[in-house]
Amino acid sequence: MTDRKTELAGNLAHVEQRIARACAAAGRRREEVTLIVVTKTYPASDVRFLSELGVRHVAENRDQDAAPKAAACADLSLEWHFVGQLQTNKVRSVVGYADVVQSIDRARLVTALSKEAARAGREVGCLIQVALDADATGRGERGGVAPDGIEELADLVAGSPGLRLDGLMTVAPLTGEYAGREQAAFERLMDLSTDLRRVHPAATMVSAGMSADLEQAVAAGATHVRVGTAVLGVRPRLG
Repeated sequence: MTDRKTELAGNLAHVEQRIARACAAAGRRREEVTLIVVTKTYPASDVRFLSELGVRHVAENRDQDAAPKAAACADLSLEWHFVGQLQTNKVRSVVGYADVVQSIDRARLVTALSKEAARAGREVGCLIQVALDADATGRGERGGVAPDGIEELADLVAGSPGLRLDGLMTVAPLTGEYAGREQAAFERLMDLSTDLRRVHPAATMVSAGMSADLEQAVAAGATHVRVGTAVLGVRPRLG
């Protein structure tokens, strides 16, 4: 193995141990939690190494980085997740490679995604991004919709051609009542997921937790964790 592949293998093994321990502590089976490796700012060569090491889910947050990387790795058996705030003028490009968009937070974005997915003959999975730090505008610091906006958006996604409602996503808030209370934030997301599944039973995905707080997410019941730094290392600063 190359030095980089060896480094990634070691990091991946450590993250797997963390997830396994968290699952055991929560009385959950390891297979209940899917690892998504966030590869933003890292090259396609790292994605290839990760694929060789058994990773099947990768995530990106900027289309200008993701589109060429996904094209370079089109021969790999991977599921691509888009996790960043998505502008409608990037939707056509994102629909070209993303299997799941985890950052649905407004009706206009749903409409644009549906139009492009239908045009491309694709079905794109969608997660409603929940802002647990939403202000008076109903939006969070890093995007997302307030909890009281979930139902309307979920119904819109579920009724839109080319889209599939998969569940909910959140990022632990840095401000507001859940600041510094990651597990409480993720438990709140699980309560919202329970409410959603009463109306949309197939929307079972709950994406929460990153490198620093994946244990709290697993303890709360998350089905997917999004880990970047703990697998790939500290990211180079973007220019």
